[in-house]
Amino acid sequence: MQDIDTRGSPSGLAADAYRLLLDEVGAFVYTADLHGRYTYANRLVLGMLGHPLDDVIGKTFAEVFGAPGLDDALDETDRRVMRDGETVAREETHELPDGSTRTFWSIKKPLRDGEGRITGLLGISYDITEKVQLEVRLREQKTMLDAVLDNIDALVYIKDASRHFQYANQRVASMFGLPVEQIVGRLDSELMPPEIADRFWAIDQQIMASGQSLASEETLTDAQGELRHYWSVVVPWTNAAGSPAVIGMSTDITALHELKEELQRQARTDSLTGCANRRWFFELAEIEVARSRQDGSPLSLIAIDLDHFKQINDSYGHPVGDLVLQDFVGCCRNILRTTDIFARTGGEEFCILLPDTSLHAAGEIAERIRTMTLACQPVVSHPGLRISASFGASALASSDADFHALFARADHALYDAKEQGRNRTVMLPPI
Repeated sequence: MQDIDTRGSPSGLAADAYRLLLDEVGAFVYTADLHGRYTYANRLVLGMLGHPLDDVIGKTFAEVFGAPGLDDALDETDRRVMRDGETVAREETHELPDGSTRTFWSIKKPLRDGEGRITGLLGISYDITEKVQLEVRLREQKTMLDAVLDNIDALVYIKDASRHFQYANQRVASMFGLPVEQIVGRLDSELMPPEIADRFWAIDQQIMASGQSLASEETLTDAQGELRHYWSVVVPWTNAAGSPAVIGMSTDITALHELKEELQRQARTDSLTGCANRRWFFELAEIEVARSRQDGSPLSLIAIDLDHFKQINDSYGHPVGDLVLQDFVGCCRNILRTTDIFARTGGEEFCILLPDTSLHAAGEIAERIRTMTLACQPVVSHPGLRISASFGASALASSDADFHALFARADHALYDAKEQGRNRTVMLPPI
């Protein structure tokens, strides 16, 4: 848009047509001389000023409003146009006679005569009040929404159909150890190990294709290298462009998961010794029996009873008896493999299930534990206390209906060891 040249200005019918056109353009159009006095104003300007054209022509904006002090501020803005010949485009806010405040986007250009001298200015203003108010409301709503999403106890994110993060709250940023601006726009495979990202992406594709939400437990390693557990709800969503996306909300349930595991551990282990308890031992034993039969591998069992343990409790007290049990278990663990299943099946009774172990090898292990038990001084405060144990061993037979048959045979061997004077190992082969 070039500077306005006032030569050849329309007159008569042509001028009326121009004025009618300017009244209908949907913008506030006016001209002013070098003193800021109106030389023309279209219908919208006159409506805003609240005066007819005859009362406006020849007066400044401040004179029309009856507030001369306004001219100084306006002259400062207009001076660049009328003195320096600049074109100025800027946002302006004005208080109108009715007390309302309106915001305009104004473009002001110099008017020139035939010799190119600046004679005034042309102003075109668009009322953007509603637009500005809407932008303010949107900013306020975004700020409020960000505050809510950043402070809820969940990871919240949006991913599009090309695997890019479109939104991430502060919890997501903390989990990845990156600022939010370094997450948004990046691929999930850039932020997570590829195998994990691919697994999540397969789920995302399923959700977008089916239009059905999905809730499940997920596990991730955070920026500190700690394993975290989440309960995630992922829902399908269509963005403003009409493209499919997913919204994910993941609540950290690590503490709950750890509590669940601890409760399961407590339900499966003996609280005094840390061994498997009787119920868990029998469940594991049935699994090992099935595996042994499938693989054709040997499986042996050692049943153990600490000799005269009641006398230890009666002579030294139950706290000392507890220490004896704990020390005995600790010594056994030094001999056993991680694959062996060690359980406390009664007060002073223990069982050791030995996968991939023949009866002969089981007897050797029993003898090593028996010898170790004799050499053990379980309670430092009672140097005269010595303990021994009796052992019964057997191996799984093809004719055994289940683990109980093997358990009964090993228990019978233990009974024989006790009948033969205790502190010995008896092996009872399958029939």
